Amino acid sequence: MLEVKDLHVAVEGGEIIKGVNLKLEQGKIHALMGPNGSGKSTLANVLMGHPGYEVTKGKISFKGKDITAMAPNERAKLGLFLSFQYPASVPGITISNLLRTALNARRKDKIPPLEFLKMLKEKMKALKMDEKFLNRYVNEGFSGGEKKRAEILQLAILNPDLAILDETDSGLDIDALRVVAEGVNSFMSKEKCILIITHYKRILEYIKPDKLFIMIDGKIAKEGGGELVDRLEDEGYGWIQEDA
Repeated sequence: MLEVKDLHVAVEGGEIIKGVNLKLEQGKIHALMGPNGSGKSTLANVLMGHPGYEVTKGKISFKGKDITAMAPNERAKLGLFLSFQYPASVPGITISNLLRTALNARRKDKIPPLEFLKMLKEKMKALKMDEKFLNRYVNEGFSGGEKKRAEILQLAILNPDLAILDETDSGLDIDALRVVAEGVNSFMSKEKCILIITHYKRILEYIKPDKLFIMIDGKIAKEGGGELVDRLEDEGYGWIQEDA
């Protein structure tokens, strides 16, 4: 579904991504792990088209289409989604208005208001979100767990083809983590694709990856099956650098 070839990315003249090659397959869950500063979040932002990052070399293809120079909104219309590590607050815009506007931007015909409200309430119920959130401004005054649930609510409503989840598990207690994981698992199907970026094993106990990529110093240093997660938990990242 998505392929990255020899990707190099710079920020303010400093190279952060140093030749990443990556394939994400339809119908599979992928995980990306690595130490702090390895370039994981930079990669997520570049895949979504963040203008603050300069692609100096390489190519990003999504569903067979070159999106390397494409704007973020165009990538979103194609079916690409990014759940932020640090979701921003948007004063003055309610969750319901944000989601209805975003959904209509992806549809040929606008969804009727009552149909949208019914769908939204069903998704919120599954995520154990109070309906009062409908009229709250996006992430304003939200706890860390509420912000992450709001991100997964966006995922459920927009129903993209590829979901990139950047440290969705950070700041979650065990109950919130379980609810968020259930939301992600319910989204997944043989037509979809997920990339989870995380530091920790715990979310991968609820969302089982088919493939794991390990990123070190701006490159994919190793890839393999989900069994790599246990070795990372036991031994850290030192053995990968030694193998290299």
